[in-house]
Amino acid sequence: MLESRIIAAQSDDNFIERMLFEGEVLSGVDIARIEFESVQFTQCQFSKCNFLKTSFYNSVFENCNFANCNFMESYWKGSKILTCKGDGSNFSKSTIKETSLADGSFRYADFSSSVLEYCTIHDCNFTEAFLSEIRLKKPTLKAVNFTGADFFKTLLKGIDLSDCIIDGITVSDTRNELRGAIVNAGQAVELAARVLGIKIV
Repeated sequence: MLESRIIAAQSDDNFIERMLFEGEVLSGVDIARIEFESVQFTQCQFSKCNFLKTSFYNSVFENCNFANCNFMESYWKGSKILTCKGDGSNFSKSTIKETSLADGSFRYADFSSSVLEYCTIHDCNFTEAFLSEIRLKKPTLKAVNFTGADFFKTLLKGIDLSDCIIDGITVSDTRNELRGAIVNAGQAVELAARVLGIKIV
């Protein structure tokens, strides 16, 4: 049903609203520039689908898999991404506002050059994700794994990372990204050791 609704929207107004899609399986489908309003996706599988410039307003992805899909320049507002797998997905140059991400996996995902405003991210895995040149405004971060993530040119001033794992994150040589970031004592020691080039035993 979802694929037929997408085809209909593309030939009409590019708009889908107030619908529930459950257990859908889509592969290689072009979903670019569709607007979803108050739509819920539950246990859906998306393989190599193109969500370029797609918009999601007050919509929910729950227990879905969209790993390696393209969400470049997508727009999100008031939405939720819950217990989803987005490993390797491309969210670069996207705008994400007042949106919640919880219990999800976004390993190796690309969020570079995106804008995140008033977002909540809980219990998510962003290991080795690309988070460079992101504009962050008042995010809430709890139990997020940023191991090896790339924060190059992402200013973290005032961002509370104290409940997150930030081992091995990538920043510039000047480390300006970390100025004013909020970290716990253990994180501060590890970051200081990296700056000084010493090993802690």
